[in-house]
Amino acid sequence: MTERDEYFMKRAIAMAEKGVDSNAGGPFGCVIVKDDEIVAEGHNKVTSTNDPTAHAEVVAIREACRKLNSFQLEDCIIYTSCEPCPMCFGAIYWARPKMVYYACTKKDAAKIDFDDQFIYDELEKKMEDRDIQFVRLLRKDALPVFEKWAEKMDKTEY
Repeated sequence: MTERDEYFMKRAIAMAEKGVDSNAGGPFGCVIVKDDEIVAEGHNKVTSTNDPTAHAEVVAIREACRKLNSFQLEDCIIYTSCEPCPMCFGAIYWARPKMVYYACTKKDAAKIDFDDQFIYDELEKKMEDRDIQFVRLLRKDALPVFEKWAEKMDKTEY
């Protein structure tokens, strides 16, 4: 870890504090860096936007992708004030940065009532045993769209 990494992590932590001070949402911040320059930053905005997906990492990923005009964050580094939750973990993997630094752990987050263990537990359950009911419906109607995608010659793969 370099002084630059510490600088960017301190900025992510400052973003977390900005979110807390502005009552925007939980105490989480994120900075995305490419070529030693901040491309995007964000803090949690869940409660201020009534958007359960407005976690710091998702906010920053959306902004970085917009600025870079790409749906992937190749050669980017993500600095986040806390170990990502399951949703942000998935978003990070879909965005494909080259590295992630995090400060607090999921155990630290759980101590202040941001405990995502129930989601990890749900993922391990059989579909019929999950707390939220999932029902498959109209699979035969949906499969042709998948087939159309598979055969599409001018698609942008990701």
